[in-house]
Amino acid sequence: HTLFRKSSGTDMNSNSFTIARCIVLSLIITECSSFAHSPMKMSTSGLENSSDRRSFVARGGNAVLSSILATTFVSNPAKAVTLPPTESKAPYFELPNSRQEGATSLSSLIESGKWTVLYFYPGAFTQGCTMEARGFQRDIDQYRSLNAQIVGVSVDSVEKNAKFCNSEELDFYMLTDEGGKVSHLYGSSLSIPGFGTFSNRQTYIIDDKGNLRWIFTDVESRIAKHSA
Repeated sequence: HTLFRKSSGTDMNSNSFTIARCIVLSLIITECSSFAHSPMKMSTSGLENSSDRRSFVARGGNAVLSSILATTFVSNPAKAVTLPPTESKAPYFELPNSRQEGATSLSSLIESGKWTVLYFYPGAFTQGCTMEARGFQRDIDQYRSLNAQIVGVSVDSVEKNAKFCNSEELDFYMLTDEGGKVSHLYGSSLSIPGFGTFSNRQTYIIDDKGNLRWIFTDVESRIAKHSA
């Protein structure tokens, strides 16, 4: 499968900026949407209908987004991300899974005798993450034919990941990396002041012996074709 080709790599700061922008924008849109449709009254001279209010909060959200990103990546440029070395043992982890069957560990994945496509993603139900998950689901039979299993990782709660898997009818599961500790071990954590830590969109190929074989960092610019 073409995903098993080694990533050409990319500018990590540029990739992190794009991921951060998507995360923050998604969060702001969610909050703005809830605010615009709420029954709460406010002083909005000239904003007499709901469409005007939604436009108003959306413009405000974009202003907040610009301010946050400017602070995060201009005043405080992103630090270089340290990736784990390939051709060595993959960092160990044990995390709760979306099937709510307890924890899934690197050891249990290795014991299955399969290769593992471990992909980190920023947040369930966001546009990019939904597209990425659908791509893996579309190609899942090809992965199975290569004796490979797909496992997603994000900082989302077990419940949210479970809902995401059910909503998208995914035949693979997600792991909850609360606090982003495992994401950090894999060089895939992204901290955004005021919003917390998220998993950067990166994919890791682990062989059936637990060795890290390939790392894909330039995923954001090719989400639709990443799996294919």
